[in-house]
Amino acid sequence: MTKLTQWLWGLALLASAWAALTMGALGLELPFPCREVLWPLPAYLLVSAGCYALGTVGYRVATFHDCEDAARELQSQIVEARADLARRGLRF
Repeated sequence: MTKLTQWLWGLALLASAWAALTMGALGLELPFPCREVLWPLPAYLLVSAGCYALGTVGYRVATFHDCEDAARELQSQIVEARADLARRGLRF
């Protein structure tokens, strides 16, 4: 089972539970404050997931490690490639 399939099954399970509780399919009579919170719950979860994703991306960008050795190696390869191309007649 792929990760996408797992996420889709989880979302389907949550959506069906939410729909069953809000539509009264289970025969449960929820108190009014519970129903009041239950209706906008998908929007709250979506906003929470977005905030988590934004925070995770921000953290990963802030703690991104520079590879100074790889950068020096790449710069030397660029110099070598330019010298080789200049030797073959290409002007920069």
